[in-house]
Amino acid sequence: MSAPLPILYIVRHGETAWSAAKRHTGRTDLPLTETGERDARELGARLQGLAFARVWTSPLQRAARTCALAGFAGVAQVDPDLVEWNYGDYEGLTSADIQLRRPGWSLFRDGVPNGETLADVGARADRVVQRVRFEAGDVLLFSSGHLLRVLAARWLGLDASTGRYLVLGTTALCALGYDHDRGEPAIRLWNASSSAARVS
Repeated sequence: MSAPLPILYIVRHGETAWSAAKRHTGRTDLPLTETGERDARELGARLQGLAFARVWTSPLQRAARTCALAGFAGVAQVDPDLVEWNYGDYEGLTSADIQLRRPGWSLFRDGVPNGETLADVGARADRVVQRVRFEAGDVLLFSSGHLLRVLAARWLGLDASTGRYLVLGTTALCALGYDHDRGEPAIRLWNASSSAARVS
């Protein structure tokens, strides 16, 4: 009997004041709200009983704190490639704010002035995917919304811009894996916030 195919679990950080207000939060290092902290603890219960070959987290406190409250501080390693998109001049703005300046603006199509390009973010996501693919067991990642959306697109072998279709809420749990073999990457679970959501 062959060994089960590994699963990459990805978690978006818990709520912050800016995520609650829908403000673009790239490198601004904000703490979790009380709701974010509570949800992160609940996430730990959802992950209880799972074993991971590696746990990696973004260096930003919203991801690292989510990781710690979920119970993985002792085993997690910081990975700078997991930091969120650098939004440049649009840091702290909502999409509605940006639309007033640039009607019809879309992050995945139009990018941001004085920040990272989609290609930059995609290259970081590719490096993470390559590291994960070398692991024999399951892996757990904690990061931010847009970076994880790009990462999921690249996991599937799709253009990084495809991440625009993959909406991701705070403290959402996702699982990327394979269908029949490692040549068939697939989404096993996406944007699950229910305590009942598990990968089977």
